[in-house]
Amino acid sequence: MSTVEGRYSARDMSVLEGLDPVRKRPGMYIGSTGPTGLHHLIWEVVDNSVDEAMAGHCTRIGVTLLADGGCRVVDDGRGIPTDINPQYDLSGVEIALTKLHGGGKFGGRGYKVSGGLHGVGVSVVNALSTRLVVEVDRDGQRHRMEFVDGGHPTGKLEVVGEAPGGRRGTSVAFWPDASIFEEVSFRAQTVLERLQMYAFLNAGLQIDFTDERDGAPAPTSYCYQGGIIDFVKHLNATKDPLFKKVAYFKVPEEDDEVEVAMQWNTGYNEGLYGYANGIATIEGGTHVEGLKKGLTNVVNKYARARGLLKDKDDNLLGEDIREGMCAIVAVKLREPQFEGQTKAKLGNTAMRSLVERATNEKLAEWLEENPAEGRLVVAKAVQASRARVAARDAREATRRKSPLEGAGMPGKLTDCRVRDPRQAELFIVEGDSAGGSAVRARNPENQAILPIRGKILNVERARVDKMLKNNEIQALVAAIGAGVGEDFDVSKARYHKVIILADADVDGSHIRTLLLTFFFRQMTPLVEEGYVYCAQPPLFSTTVGRDKVYLKDESARQRFLAERPNHKAEFNRLKGLGEMDHTELGPTTMAPGSRTLLRVEIEAAALADQACSVLMGDDVEQRKQFIVDNATEIRFLDV
Repeated sequence: MSTVEGRYSARDMSVLEGLDPVRKRPGMYIGSTGPTGLHHLIWEVVDNSVDEAMAGHCTRIGVTLLADGGCRVVDDGRGIPTDINPQYDLSGVEIALTKLHGGGKFGGRGYKVSGGLHGVGVSVVNALSTRLVVEVDRDGQRHRMEFVDGGHPTGKLEVVGEAPGGRRGTSVAFWPDASIFEEVSFRAQTVLERLQMYAFLNAGLQIDFTDERDGAPAPTSYCYQGGIIDFVKHLNATKDPLFKKVAYFKVPEEDDEVEVAMQWNTGYNEGLYGYANGIATIEGGTHVEGLKKGLTNVVNKYARARGLLKDKDDNLLGEDIREGMCAIVAVKLREPQFEGQTKAKLGNTAMRSLVERATNEKLAEWLEENPAEGRLVVAKAVQASRARVAARDAREATRRKSPLEGAGMPGKLTDCRVRDPRQAELFIVEGDSAGGSAVRARNPENQAILPIRGKILNVERARVDKMLKNNEIQALVAAIGAGVGEDFDVSKARYHKVIILADADVDGSHIRTLLLTFFFRQMTPLVEEGYVYCAQPPLFSTTVGRDKVYLKDESARQRFLAERPNHKAEFNRLKGLGEMDHTELGPTTMAPGSRTLLRVEIEAAALADQACSVLMGDDVEQRKQFIVDNATEIRFLDV
């Protein structure tokens, strides 16, 4: 309300011009100002180049992390239009770089399909950068324009010479604004994983990556002629495929297209991943629903026709057939409709029918042409059906167990007083001695402690019925209180912070990985909602004056020494959690404000699936390489 007249009038209103809204509330446009939002800037630029590839005009994309902290994306597409739009009296380059919701994707003339979620694109990148330079090779000429301080042009678009070798395409280089982002250092592994996914989803598109920063690995190139067939083989390479062949079909219909690849493995986890116009639909949607329905129908018909299911046998359920299945369903459509806050679920109803029809026809043909593989699929599904019944009985037994221990809670759980799950925290602690210290160090109002003994079962290699017979897993399921597997309901979770508290040694890392695999496989929504954390107990302590200072690792100790070169006090190497008393454990690891937690997030489900398979599978060399590639790339969050 107006402070002068006590009334709300038009003079109290303001309009944010141009790109000002983006700088005012960046989270609305890129999700956050943390590492995820920072990397979203790269995706926005690369998405434009990928759209050119989907339109058939681009064969190569280059992404370079520059030595001075910037990023450059180059493609050989048509190039952003450089002529003047009479309505706005601006060149196409200026419209793309300075106008929200401006570009060639609104009206269907520039692109048949495109991957932009919000229609804001590269203009948001401009708004959140201290500097952006765009160069367009088009019609034999090179055009250049530069922007500074959040999208302010330093001059008009100008021709700076001829296009080298008559090339065409666009180059966008940008430098993120450190006053907007929590940090402005790009993570190479994050970029590589995303670029590889783009290459899988666009058969024949070459994507080159170069990191010019100190200590960076050699340049990498991705190009997959097999497209999503290669994607499925890549994901299943960390598992044990049931057979070598990949079931594949592609069906175009008017402006839409569906493409599916699937292969089964000997494991027990389902890996079904949907993409719409190159966007990962993490929450599924109509295309995923159509594939599931068609798959269930086709396999049951095939099993009946071949006598693999008898008249007296019940039909196989979809979950039986999808056990051990790795599948990609990628659709292209002119007007995608996304649902939900995160735009991660496809809502086009016509796509459900198209995918189901395509699956009914094409997968049935594939099974008929590959009878040996078809029999293996049905045999695995029948075995899964029997295990499902056993798992149901095991779940019922878990629900009925220990009714007099704290209203069904495991006896070893030391619960907190608060009943609001948004305030409640559960610390999972390895060992009774560490559990005892944690109980004394905790805030009993909102912090619960659950000690577990040793290493829990590796759920990557076990079916649900066997898993639910494990005492430690039973305790976890009962404490969290939201069920397990297909029955898991995240709205019933008793804690919105489930914190793994393990030592920083090899055994502690193994325990942490086993627990994370369990949460990802059997309580996926708990991870997706951001409820799972890893505590980070410090490795060193020292004194500064009268104060004791804790440092989480060797790199933190080196930074400390760099900032205080005259520091003379000794550094103490802290002992394991079991040997830490409550006076150390509380302030260093458990108390909000002084602790450091690592929140576990899933940005790409297919990549997370692969990571679990690598870490918990049998291939030792793959596991070693994964650790080498990722060990130094952990990000920490103080909460």
